[in-house]
Amino acid sequence: MISSRNKPLAAAAFVATTICGTINAFSTRCASSKYHHHISTTSTSLFSSTAQEQEQQLFYAAAGSPSVDMNKYNLPLPSCIENWTAVLQAETSMQSAGIFLKAKDSELFVDSLRFTIRRSGGLGLILTELAGGREDGVGITIIEEVVDGGNADGSGIQPGDSIVGLTVKKSISKGINVEEERVSVSTECLSYDATIEALMSLPEVVSDDDEVTLTVKRLRRQPKISVKLQYPPSDNLPDASIELFAGENLRRAMLTRGIKLNDKFAERFDSGGMGDCGADGTCATCVVSVGKGMDLLSPMKQQEEQILKTKPRWRMACKTVVGFGMTEGDLTIQLSPRQWEI
Repeated sequence: MISSRNKPLAAAAFVATTICGTINAFSTRCASSKYHHHISTTSTSLFSSTAQEQEQQLFYAAAGSPSVDMNKYNLPLPSCIENWTAVLQAETSMQSAGIFLKAKDSELFVDSLRFTIRRSGGLGLILTELAGGREDGVGITIIEEVVDGGNADGSGIQPGDSIVGLTVKKSISKGINVEEERVSVSTECLSYDATIEALMSLPEVVSDDDEVTLTVKRLRRQPKISVKLQYPPSDNLPDASIELFAGENLRRAMLTRGIKLNDKFAERFDSGGMGDCGADGTCATCVVSVGKGMDLLSPMKQQEEQILKTKPRWRMACKTVVGFGMTEGDLTIQLSPRQWEI
């Protein structure tokens, strides 16, 4: 269990001017504990930074790469404070065991972002502790304020973000060759004091051009799609409304919400018989007609496009992802569109 412990702003302000400075007193402890260093050597060029907000290379599984500005889904600082929590995660094939940040509200998700800023003069961030007070240093520390005019100002880092990792590079001359050493430190789910110790353990600044890459986790709300469902006139049923999240499969989402989808009178495209193919995309019995919001759906692939080439407003629900590109909006669909043509 993680207990709460507030930190005075005077202590937090220390971060704004001293982090990533010349203090290196805690490197031995950090290297042997949870917030450890990772060192690698590479020949890549130095990071470049800009005063403008930095572009992120994001991808959201079925929803794909975002086609909208993801900052529209950011939360204000009070909501971040309310919704950050931590969870103990067992080892899986996708993730090592550990304590990781998580959203309390199921309608939120945790995003990972990277920003590169200059180190000289400090990060320009004020941190605050949401939970801590444990001997093992476990807790939750977030950014309370981005200092105006500081190195982080304009980078895209937001109040409410939590720093989970930092990476710096330093050049090492070896004769006529120059190698670049990369030093990383993990800070996810650490208390304020443990976070400060980890940040101070990074190699000292040697040049005004030295930079640091921060990996932060950010709470965002999930994009929503409001779906209006229209039944065939012969069903004599009123329109229904459901709400889906970006990235959901249309067929699966409707079935889990109790929506009757497959048209029992529809002949299969592949065999001419009755019954569905189990979401293989070969029968076309789960088709819907899209009256509004076609731009919210994933693009057709070759098989679906071939099957429905004479029906430009139809989509196979089993092969359709809503909110593609992390979009949100209103979607109107007609169920069992063959019965609308009777």
